[in-house]
Amino acid sequence: MPSECSLPVLLEKMYENQLALEAALMGLVLHAEQRGQTIIGENARTALERIDENAGFIKQGLARLIASEKD
Repeated sequence: MPSECSLPVLLEKMYENQLALEAALMGLVLHAEQRGQTIIGENARTALERIDENAGFIKQGLARLIASEKD
């Protein structure tokens, strides 16, 4: 079992923070778009796309780190 301060645990917490920020940003995007602020919405959606792309990469890296710690 990984220690409380191991690299995989730290990265998992950072990943969880990223998901929380993604959810919060989506709420702001919807709020801005409902008020006709399309440029703000478009810029934020671009950021959300990058967050989503990176989330998959982070999750794969975490899985590899956890697997390597078990070996």
